[in-house]
Amino acid sequence: MEENNDSPAFKTLIIDNIKYKTTFTKKYNSRKMYEPVDFNKVFSFIPGTIVKVNVKQGAKVKQGTKLLELEAMKMVNIITAPVDGIVSKINVKTGDMVAKNFLLVEMN
Repeated sequence: MEENNDSPAFKTLIIDNIKYKTTFTKKYNSRKMYEPVDFNKVFSFIPGTIVKVNVKQGAKVKQGTKLLELEAMKMVNIITAPVDGIVSKINVKTGDMVAKNFLLVEMN
């Protein structure tokens, strides 16, 4: 008889100190790993156009300070600082079109 090389490759998974032997799907193996939220980076939550940048690089900002205005679907969204800090980099300028999850502002 011939051996079948298509046999699944079992992997060990430990949950609550109990070992399980199982196979993983391709979707599970190619999943995006969890990354904790970095509040010093401000991303766009919707695609749109930058209408106005209200801060400059190096500016000290407090939580809630208006950073910029993003127009999307005929509405102007005000993007505010999530935490106190110093603006270290602004990655957009007035008139730029940005995609969803685009890094707009970096803070220290």
